[in-house]
Amino acid sequence: MKGDDNLNKEVYNIEGMSCAACSSAVERVTNKLEGVSLSQVNLTTNKMTIEYDEAMVTPQDIMDKVEKAGFKALPFIEEQEDYKSNESNKEDKLHKAKRRLIVNIVLSSILLYISMGHMLPIKLPIPQIIDMKDNSLNYAMLQLFLTVMILFNGRNFYLNGFRSLFKGNPNMDSLVAVGTGSAFLYSLAMTIRIPVESMSVENLYYESAAVVVTLVMLGKYMEQRSKGKTSEAIKKLMELSPDTSVVIRKGQEVETETALVEKEDILLVKPGNRISLDGEVIDGASSVDESMLTGESIPVEKQPGDKVIGGSINYNGALQVRVTHVGAETTLAKIIKMIEDAQGRKAPISKLADKVAGYFVPTVMIIAVIASIVWALLGHDLTFVLTIFVSVLVIACPCALGLATPTAIMVGTGVGAGNGILIKSGEALEITHKIDMVVLDKTGTVTEGKPKVTDIVSEKFSKEELLKIAASCEKRSEHPLGEAIVAKALEDGIELYDVSEFNSITGKGIEAVINNQRIVIGNKKLFESVKDDISFLINKADELAMQGKTPMYIMIDNNLEGIISVADTIKPTSIAAIEKIKSLGIKVYMLTGDNRLTAENIGKQVNIDQVISDVLPGDKASVVANLQKEGFKVMMVGDGINDAPALVQADIGAAIGNGSDIALESGDIVLMKSDLSDIYKAIKLSKATIRNIKQNLFWAFFYNILGIPVAAGLLYAFNGTLLNPMLAGLAMSFSSVTVVTNALRLKKIKL
Repeated sequence: MKGDDNLNKEVYNIEGMSCAACSSAVERVTNKLEGVSLSQVNLTTNKMTIEYDEAMVTPQDIMDKVEKAGFKALPFIEEQEDYKSNESNKEDKLHKAKRRLIVNIVLSSILLYISMGHMLPIKLPIPQIIDMKDNSLNYAMLQLFLTVMILFNGRNFYLNGFRSLFKGNPNMDSLVAVGTGSAFLYSLAMTIRIPVESMSVENLYYESAAVVVTLVMLGKYMEQRSKGKTSEAIKKLMELSPDTSVVIRKGQEVETETALVEKEDILLVKPGNRISLDGEVIDGASSVDESMLTGESIPVEKQPGDKVIGGSINYNGALQVRVTHVGAETTLAKIIKMIEDAQGRKAPISKLADKVAGYFVPTVMIIAVIASIVWALLGHDLTFVLTIFVSVLVIACPCALGLATPTAIMVGTGVGAGNGILIKSGEALEITHKIDMVVLDKTGTVTEGKPKVTDIVSEKFSKEELLKIAASCEKRSEHPLGEAIVAKALEDGIELYDVSEFNSITGKGIEAVINNQRIVIGNKKLFESVKDDISFLINKADELAMQGKTPMYIMIDNNLEGIISVADTIKPTSIAAIEKIKSLGIKVYMLTGDNRLTAENIGKQVNIDQVISDVLPGDKASVVANLQKEGFKVMMVGDGINDAPALVQADIGAAIGNGSDIALESGDIVLMKSDLSDIYKAIKLSKATIRNIKQNLFWAFFYNILGIPVAAGLLYAFNGTLLNPMLAGLAMSFSSVTVVTNALRLKKIKL
């Protein structure tokens, strides 16, 4: 499609990417093409969005450039995109990855038993046919066989890692491939030497290669499972719109596929049904639940002339709706599009190890080659030269570097889960420590998310009696405000009256008869004709409305006798939690679709820095984007479908555990206890994890800085001491153990 300034904008599917370094490489090479103004790669969806001048570059040029970088680009055709089919393919791939992982865990356990069992204080039973001393070749060959199967299961690391390395774009797979490959090849060489020199059996490092590959496969599996949540969220959003709609044509009700409905068609929306498309009410009146889209907890009364949103639920009255938006123009479709776009703009932060790998791996290989050549030129034999070469590669094996980040993240996420904080990815855990702005949704996040009775006012009746009358009438109503009144009465243990008659007054309230008394309960519109002197109650109702509460008027035998107000109440933990977040020097905003009066009243009670109200679903993500443009690292906290685009747009999206499935799947962090105090804990945990990662990286490099010169023969030049590859492997293993042990210290952190 055409973009601004006559630029062509296209989307490509990119195959072969495995980490942030891959997406960065694709962006880097395509951005260098003359005529390309913008190239962004979405690692989550494996899509590249590129804008270019077609007079200077062609689609074939773009695809060729991507292929030269070691990946594959294919044009993305939106009309042919099938979300259900994609989900099925992803689930199939994930299932296969899980199966390979389980096989590797079993094989690695057997390999560790065989290779390490003799080192334990208690001798483990091992058949004599594979005993290390009596049958060293069998002992080595069995390890070789198990390792080959394990590495074959993890062959993608080698295929992707070496391909990226040879293309000049080394990544985390390159680290794994070079490190474990070096250990395997050296062990293979030692296995071949066993018939000639039996002591070579002591220089096997098969288990190091196998276990590292298995651990990295576990991390990759968890990452892929987390990434899959994005498309699930989009799929569930799409399901909000019903597949079929009832359209009035030539006076007849016709059921048709929603996809075939056109603008200006008239929809008939019956009570309890979802409104399929955006439109305008032309006949009827009802209450409509828009909470899944707007965040407004109180149902909105709809009358002719009012706008309705596709995906919202019609409560009690039939509506005729003239369709104003279809297809990609609907609010629901725009929310889906915004989620995809926001994901594309979210830059990966976990690049440190990949950047290091880009320099570290080639440097180590160059050192190994140069050291080998130098010693060969000095007249040493092939065995000596090979020992130097392998020692450098083994001692510099970047296993510790590869483990530095994931081990800390795995422990950190485990600690979070133990505290009811589910962190979906290492990236989220890393970014959280930089947050300096927390944006809270109101409904269901700061507040309980459902209406509750807050005030009962009457001059003639006691609070208990007025509540008993109102609840007795409302028990037949399906309106959420009525349900709140009934719930309050049941909570207080009030026994309700029998109701002899009941009638719903659409858009206004209800009427019922109790003990021959006519009771009417409803909103202000229902009582506009009342002439009695009720200034006290009217003034009180206005006062309650100014506090963001919804007053419900109660009339008995044509006399206004009282008011019961209903509102969404603040969670008990919200005030203290917000203060704890602010104590970290973080600004706290509240962003809501509710009206200004309600929002500001809640904001004052919880001491919010700034309240932004009356925000439409599409605008929430825009508000977050604007805050990011101002330089803030933003965490968005919400629970509704309407929060999903903002959750994804934010640097970190935190979803409340009792919120909608869409919000939970769009968020990077899920607060299972629905307690805002967990935001403070998540930030504290992130800071501790990042500190731990930096310590791990230091230890990983510390061993290499000390070990590489020794392995290259520095000590041999002075005193004739040559580092045995076995000691090099021991040092490599020790560095990995140090990193893992340090990561485990995170378990002791108190949040």
